[in-house]
Amino acid sequence: MRFDTLLKGGHLIDPKNNLDAPMDLAITNGKIAAIDQDIPADQAQQVLDVTGLYITPGLVDIHTHMYATPGWANAWAGDNSILPDGFSFRSGVTTMVDTGSAGWRTFPDFRERVLTRFQTRMYAFINIASMGMVSTDLEQNVSDMDVERTAAVMKEHSDFVVGSKTAHFKSPEWVSTDRTLAAGQAAGMPAMIDFGLFPRERPYYELVTERMAPGDISTHMFLGDVPWLDADGKVLDYLYQARKRGVIFDVGHGGGSFYWRNAIPAIEQGFYPDSISTDLHTKNMNEDMMDMVTVMSKFLVMGMPLDEVIRESTVNPAREIGHEELGHLSVGAVADVAGLKILQGDFGYTDVASGLLRGKQRIVCELTLQDGVVKWDWDGRIGIDYRELPPLYGVRDPEGLILPPE
Repeated sequence: MRFDTLLKGGHLIDPKNNLDAPMDLAITNGKIAAIDQDIPADQAQQVLDVTGLYITPGLVDIHTHMYATPGWANAWAGDNSILPDGFSFRSGVTTMVDTGSAGWRTFPDFRERVLTRFQTRMYAFINIASMGMVSTDLEQNVSDMDVERTAAVMKEHSDFVVGSKTAHFKSPEWVSTDRTLAAGQAAGMPAMIDFGLFPRERPYYELVTERMAPGDISTHMFLGDVPWLDADGKVLDYLYQARKRGVIFDVGHGGGSFYWRNAIPAIEQGFYPDSISTDLHTKNMNEDMMDMVTVMSKFLVMGMPLDEVIRESTVNPAREIGHEELGHLSVGAVADVAGLKILQGDFGYTDVASGLLRGKQRIVCELTLQDGVVKWDWDGRIGIDYRELPPLYGVRDPEGLILPPE
């Protein structure tokens, strides 16, 4: 056999390689081994019939919260974080990035307790607040926002760390933003800015057109407080200026950061996000956000082309975090693969204020592979008809099987 696994009969979408067509995909030793229109089934040890599915790179969610450490009541880094494997593969996600749940003081613990203990491919932004998201009050502690120490921990743990982060800062000063940007520059990594509140002293337009550098990420782009439209309903020019400068716009849907009144006009006018992400935590996983494929579905029903939805959920976020080995299906790449289906019907989607938009399509995940291994199999594609199995399959010791007396 040439291949370990063959995904046969699907429609492959791989934006990096400009592929959008019916294709078979073969995997060997956890890597993409071949892509062709018709790979013979007898060349693979395992053949999965993926007819009716869109075969895409494994999804890359660059805004999540995974520092689920017990003992910190009412802390983002405790009560509100999720365990990654319980939410990743079932929604087609093979890579998750934590966004600032830990700071330089707590990151070694985060690494030991979470980042090294789950199957999901994981990375993290380090919070400029040294204790991370233990509490909103500690995120205001300017005296503990240390650029040098943050950058040093970023470099020391560069196998997991992809950037610096700030969030939830309330004061009118730019100190939290500026130190986060400085830490990212010192470590040679991007900064992700959750701008928090919007005092008059630090307007959003100044953040994205003057302070952020190319490659830095503005998350929660469709937050209600972000000025998006002029009096005629047109996307404001400063947003185009920021994009031209190289600022990255990330969705970060979350439980309070996505409004139709901003998103729909932007999409209709062609201002697409650079990356689609969830801001997944326990407060939104059962509400308006739900999961990655639900957020992707929202952009599909707003009119974004499917290949763009896939692009912003795979190769773009992988590039933004500096891991361009992910997010595509090139021969030789790691075999992180999602099998997605688009359901047709009448579906309702809500924003974070329960604003409703109805659509005719919904993306669901039926199959996920990581490193070539099936991690999620919604429709039993790896199964064998039980009637074709040995008569006593499941019996560990057939010779020792004791039957009741007749």
